[in-house]
Amino acid sequence: MTDAQMLQPDLKKRFLLKAGIGATALQPLLSFQLQAAAAQVVDPVWAGAEQILQDLKRTSFPDRDFVITTFGAKKNQRCDQALAAAIEACHQAGGGRVVVPEGLWSTGPVHLKSNVNLHLQKNAVLSFVTEPKAYLPLVFTRWEGVELMGFSPLVYAYKQQNIAITGEGILEGNASGDNWWPWKGVWKHTPWQLDPATDQKAGRDQLFAMAEAGVPVEQRILDNNRLRPPFIQPYACERVLIEGVTIRNSPFWLINPVLCKDVVIRAVNCVSHGPNSDGCDPESCQRVLIENCLFDTGDDCIALKSGRNADGRRLATPVQQVLIQDCLMKSGHGGVVIGSEISGGAKQIFARRCRMSSPDLERGLRIKTNSVRGGLIEQVAVDDIEIGEVKDAIVINFYYEEGDAGQFLPQVKDLSISNFRVRKAQRAFEIRGLPRAGISGISMTDVSFEQASLGVLDNASDFKLSNVKLNGKTWTGPS
Repeated sequence: MTDAQMLQPDLKKRFLLKAGIGATALQPLLSFQLQAAAAQVVDPVWAGAEQILQDLKRTSFPDRDFVITTFGAKKNQRCDQALAAAIEACHQAGGGRVVVPEGLWSTGPVHLKSNVNLHLQKNAVLSFVTEPKAYLPLVFTRWEGVELMGFSPLVYAYKQQNIAITGEGILEGNASGDNWWPWKGVWKHTPWQLDPATDQKAGRDQLFAMAEAGVPVEQRILDNNRLRPPFIQPYACERVLIEGVTIRNSPFWLINPVLCKDVVIRAVNCVSHGPNSDGCDPESCQRVLIENCLFDTGDDCIALKSGRNADGRRLATPVQQVLIQDCLMKSGHGGVVIGSEISGGAKQIFARRCRMSSPDLERGLRIKTNSVRGGLIEQVAVDDIEIGEVKDAIVINFYYEEGDAGQFLPQVKDLSISNFRVRKAQRAFEIRGLPRAGISGISMTDVSFEQASLGVLDNASDFKLSNVKLNGKTWTGPS
């Protein structure tokens, strides 16, 4: 029964009590009232979120297990071959679970295949080695929004369907100040010895130059590759589930689906405080659900992306139809973030019922791009967000990194923020549009900043405000 149908008896009773109204006269009145009630129940702004839940295609696996010990795995030893054999057997049999039992299991990269659910039982720890040569041969991957032949992600799948990582176990990346992370080079207080021979800068610059020059991806092999691999990267896959596991100490981004469709990330704990330890970064994906997750990270908690500069425009695939709900954000550069590699655009993005707070949380809602990266960001809705402590609550920055140095003007359209409550922030806003590409038309309803300075509002205008309060007083928008 629909909400409108449940309301119908009350509506009939109300109108029949009015003298002189018969059944014929009642019908048009009743129809009008039912339509109004239905309109109240289904907020048009959020209809797209419900559509995502309806359209999302889910994973499904046969009820059979392939336990890695059956294939020769032994605790506290490398189990690469056993894992690969179990995955292959599961795949060839038509699917099921590859089970990692309780205990510590050491491995190099794990490559998933269609219809395989990698399941980590409670108290199972799948511990990844840190020798870079273990992540060879090179695979087709994406790094900071640019495709290349690079190190294998720790868990990787390429053009597979119906795959999963589930269970109550731990995926341990073992990245630290002694391995992987020092390749970042200078970072914050830089708690490692700088070494030009292992600094990522030369390889990063070479990769970006190759992309701008249009070098085919298969030829993008770096002279000195020090680009750290992401932890989990399904690439061009369909129907992906990551559920229940804890992911720790990643070399780079933790969960990074690229060009995937129908992705569910549920009840995952992302805990990593290294450089570029983004929690979950879907890139150029369609239909993504991220729910009931914990993020305690060294970079953005969730960052939606769609490729960098020429490479993002070459693929021209936006990140779209994304629903984020019921998540908890602690430390991080941003809670819910769009960008910065956003050249392919973003649309139909929804975030609701999220809680954020930490002295180390730098931003709540964050959009970051510039005129080199560009990108059209549209149809974004945020509702029921509680922020305890944060540096900047709402950030839209068109001057990120390169600033206004290109010809691809970024644009933000149809951004709706409602029921957004901030207890303590240094600044309510950092909104910085370009003189030639301002930021306007943002809708805010029932938004409050209990303790915060106004912050920065440059080239920002025409906000649509209803019940917006700053330090207990009504705020009427940019002057």
